[in-house]
Amino acid sequence: MTISDEPTDFAGAMSLIQNCVGGSASERLLIVSEPEAYGVYDRRAAKLAAAAGRSIGMTVYEMESSSFVSNDDEKAILLDSLRGFDHIVFFSRVGDQIRFQSNDNMPPSTMCYTLDQKSLNSNFGTACHHGMAEIKHLIESTIENSKEIRVTCPLGTNYAGSPDRGGDAPAEVTLKRFPLLVPQPIPARGFRGRIALSRFLIGTGSRYYDPYYLPLPNDVFACIEDNRIVSFEGLDEDVKRVENHYRDVSSQLSIDPWFVDSWHAGIHPGCNFEADAETDMMRWSGSAFGNPRILHFHTCGQYAPGEISWNILDPTVTVDGVALWETGTLHPERLPGGLSVLARHPQLAELFANPVREIGLAG
Repeated sequence: MTISDEPTDFAGAMSLIQNCVGGSASERLLIVSEPEAYGVYDRRAAKLAAAAGRSIGMTVYEMESSSFVSNDDEKAILLDSLRGFDHIVFFSRVGDQIRFQSNDNMPPSTMCYTLDQKSLNSNFGTACHHGMAEIKHLIESTIENSKEIRVTCPLGTNYAGSPDRGGDAPAEVTLKRFPLLVPQPIPARGFRGRIALSRFLIGTGSRYYDPYYLPLPNDVFACIEDNRIVSFEGLDEDVKRVENHYRDVSSQLSIDPWFVDSWHAGIHPGCNFEADAETDMMRWSGSAFGNPRILHFHTCGQYAPGEISWNILDPTVTVDGVALWETGTLHPERLPGGLSVLARHPQLAELFANPVREIGLAG
């Protein structure tokens, strides 16, 4: 990049570096990107973040990584290369692979889900990060203190229960997320019901396998009791395809195919995806899940995030009789304390009043 090419529009990048990362002058910042030729991240988003860091006096280093690691040895080599910095920002899917990694030697790190310059400087990247953090906290507090939660969707999902607080909570990511996309996962223990699976099954970004994406020509229902998939219902041919996919993935990775770890819904009203999801599944699966129109489950593997994601479109999530998500729209004003948060952050209130609906899925 020549000096004349240096980016200057720092609106989203400054929110990332200052409000999320918490960077300050004289600190050492490492930007980890992946090759643009991989077709997921563009080069400009990472360059914007690097330039924004330099503009506030940080010492910025840049490193290009593969998009994923395939085994523990590669992961160990990657983690070793990340030492010695004050902050790390990932514009690479490899960050997603270590988002649940507990490593005391790794500096504070942030996984960035703005895949290109346009996304970074859209309402997705520039929405008030501190306000979103407050909304996330209110959602988690409300769910933690709830007695009953019910999830429904237009295709017939009907899933309900109360979070079982008797065991360990599902793991929360150890990396920060930018922008904030989802609340802490809700454990599947204590819930049961039927989940409508439509369009496709897709991986979670934890590990990569082949095939990573399974089209669903017809809807299939998954019947769940606590942490177990009890059965799938639908046309025999479709059920067989789904069951075989689970067996194939679990065999490749030596994991429990029928385990359901947890679930959560998107919370960011500025999250969008313009392309047709099914023509660009890798990019879609790595960014669109933060829109409130999508609720996803972590399945296949006894850990978060599992290896197969179920994506429920336009969910209604009712918490103790209050529809916090209603047909894919999040209503923070219905949270205890939500109106006060919105009053303090009027730009965010405007965004929640006029949320993005385009997520790459027709309907």
